[in-house]
Amino acid sequence: MTALPGETPGTAGMDTPEGDAPPEATDAEATEAGASADEATESAEAPEDAGEADGTAGASADGEGDAAAPALSEAQAELAAQRELRERIAQRKAAKDGPVAAGTKLSGTAADLLAAVRAVESGEKAGTEFFDSHLGTPTPRRAAPAPAAPPRRPDPAAAPVERPTASPEAVDAVRAVLTEGGAPEALARPATGALGEQAAELLRADPWQLLAVPGVRPEQADGFARALLGAACGPDDERRTAALVGWVLERAALQGHTALDAEAVRAALAERSVRDPDEAVRHAVEEGVALVFREGAEAGFEGEEGVEAEAPAEGDAPEGEETEAPEPVQVLLGLDRYALAEESLADGLARLLNACEKGADWAEAAAAAPSPSAAELIRTAATAGLVVHSGGEAARAEPAALIAAARGLGLRALGAAHSEDGRRRLAGAIGAPEAAVTLAGLLSGAEGPGRDEDGALALDLLVVLDAPQLDVEGAAVLVEALADGARLVLSGDPGVLGSAGAGRVFADVLAARACPQVVSRTPDPGPIGELVSGIGIGELNQVEAPGKEVVIVPVRDAGEAVHRTVQLVADSVPRAFSIPAADTQVITVGHGGAAGTRVLNEALKQRLNPGPGRFGGFDPGDRVVHVPAPGRAVPGVVRSADAEGLHLDCGGTPVVVPQERVEAVVRHGWALSAHQAAGMRWPAAVVVLPGDAAAGLSRPWVYTAFGRGERHLSVVHGVDQALPHAVAQVPAQERTTRLRPLLEALPTPDAAS
Repeated sequence: MTALPGETPGTAGMDTPEGDAPPEATDAEATEAGASADEATESAEAPEDAGEADGTAGASADGEGDAAAPALSEAQAELAAQRELRERIAQRKAAKDGPVAAGTKLSGTAADLLAAVRAVESGEKAGTEFFDSHLGTPTPRRAAPAPAAPPRRPDPAAAPVERPTASPEAVDAVRAVLTEGGAPEALARPATGALGEQAAELLRADPWQLLAVPGVRPEQADGFARALLGAACGPDDERRTAALVGWVLERAALQGHTALDAEAVRAALAERSVRDPDEAVRHAVEEGVALVFREGAEAGFEGEEGVEAEAPAEGDAPEGEETEAPEPVQVLLGLDRYALAEESLADGLARLLNACEKGADWAEAAAAAPSPSAAELIRTAATAGLVVHSGGEAARAEPAALIAAARGLGLRALGAAHSEDGRRRLAGAIGAPEAAVTLAGLLSGAEGPGRDEDGALALDLLVVLDAPQLDVEGAAVLVEALADGARLVLSGDPGVLGSAGAGRVFADVLAARACPQVVSRTPDPGPIGELVSGIGIGELNQVEAPGKEVVIVPVRDAGEAVHRTVQLVADSVPRAFSIPAADTQVITVGHGGAAGTRVLNEALKQRLNPGPGRFGGFDPGDRVVHVPAPGRAVPGVVRSADAEGLHLDCGGTPVVVPQERVEAVVRHGWALSAHQAAGMRWPAAVVVLPGDAAAGLSRPWVYTAFGRGERHLSVVHGVDQALPHAVAQVPAQERTTRLRPLLEALPTPDAAS
């Protein structure tokens, strides 16, 4: 076995097993996205939290249980734009040859996108003409609709209560249809959330709409359809094939893709017994289930006719003349929600780049910066509306210095972090608690300065930390909320795991080089920092750990891994480092398996807070993780329960989860996945790597997990050579997105070369 850098078995003060036998192999269940390995859209590095969200549709990271936030006007505007786009699709279905009349009430990015669609469909313009032209000049930000009365900002001290998203009558109607089709009644509420109040009628007319419910698989929807339709349905039923195309693209979104190669979609359909995948894809495009894009020499939006790229005809070139090989054209399929988000985000970033106000004198602030990298960031932000800053944990001090400098110049400057833990650390670095917020709190209006008279965030400078955690939809809403002339700094560590939602915003902005970039030269200190820095470049280095900052605990099998993990959290780490169990976080590869979060949480609860679980499986004092929206994991502690629901304390914020939603959005939290832990740190971290975790390891996963401990890192090591192999040879899973080419089309005379 290759030991990790640090202490060897027998280190004083730490319990380690005797012997170093190779671990026993077990069945791997590295991630829990509800997918099987035979799917074309599956990847080895799926976000572990993809299956953690409940079935409600339209959820966004806007708070920890708020049912409706009146101040979220920009997000509501985006949702309205998407609804208008779907109306356009419905009208095209009714009259494919006629002009598109929908969308007359849209404005801003949504209207521009509809204009491009019309122009391309009519043949008046090529797709590239629109995209190249509209990104070159700033577009006025769409103002939020004026409220009838000033919106009341939520009281931070009040406990937000989650409310059902569907009426009881609609849920009962869906339950009746599900029962008739032999589907579980438990799907009634998520189906109503996904399909709306008319879900019962939709399911009866098109049973395969059940695939819109998270966790439902095609074979289950097929059985439901057969029960309702009998012999009237088959594998090539157009309703089935259209729903399958949407399902494949939704599955791809769970893996982070905003679009998917058309050939991959066809292959996935063929695996589902669709005899003519080409026709199925064409029909899905005609029905508006998917949009078509061409990436290459003539990138842009295509109509139904553009599903297949045209090949050059043979013999077209004059005899004796050589012709250049045409640039390959990739045909992509995507869902309209992600297409709209990427177009809106690119448009908004272009606006920030071109509308920056440079009136303040930043020279003195840069000269007083605490480090050369901080000074460089201040100077760069003084002259650019959009800046990308990259660095490790220690580099977080640099955006904090920028915020402090901007506030000293009288500017309205704020920093937003991914988690409450990140917000606290940022506030401490700035020295002003009011200057740091969580990103979800900022967008919901629960934190920050609120909106100005135009509906924009009342800010001159916004620094977003943990930027790799931004998905494309959240980033689009954020950028749309910034006023003309505001500055945006995206700061983060490129080595960590990406967002749980679709897109790779931070990586795409970095790769496009459409704006100035500042790379921190501040290294992370100590043995843990040295170890993690090496992992970031693909090296699992030996490090000196005189204070036992890094300890390796080799194990032979998953059962021993669970036993040693409990021993470390409950006894060894508190005894050796005076770090209580409440400040030690266990991190493992996935939720399932013999040493996944479920098994570890059960074992840790029995040791640290035993009880009957009388509140839906939870007891007061239980550590939990609350998932208020897909991709958001908020650690908390159970306080009590009553008729309102389960009362949690999430980082000092009281949250009430209704009884009917506890099972869907609350999990025990002594053990988390690395995706859940991203953006947070604890005094001590115990990373558990049983034998069945090998298939889920990658360099970003190891980098993220090992970097969660501030003072101490214990590694329960049972994967033998799989760990150094993952660090050296398993990079981040590539995501298919369209944001980078859109950004590369921007004119950037001041961008880094």
